[in-house]
Amino acid sequence: MDTKVFDGVFWTFTITSIIGFLLALTKMLYKSKCKSFKCLGCELVRDTEGEEKVDILELERHAETKEEKSNV
Repeated sequence: MDTKVFDGVFWTFTITSIIGFLLALTKMLYKSKCKSFKCLGCELVRDTEGEEKVDILELERHAETKEEKSNV
């Protein structure tokens, strides 16, 4: 097996896996109800109530759009 091909496949898989892990972690943090998060010396403080209101408004807007499309 050619080592250049193996190296390319290995690095593509590794980078894709790391990006997927970071995206999954970000999604979990967003869905979390925690107001503060500490990791590796970094602290994140969030306004979860404000984020919840934004999510509700987006869901309402999405529902209105679906209704408009079904009425056409």
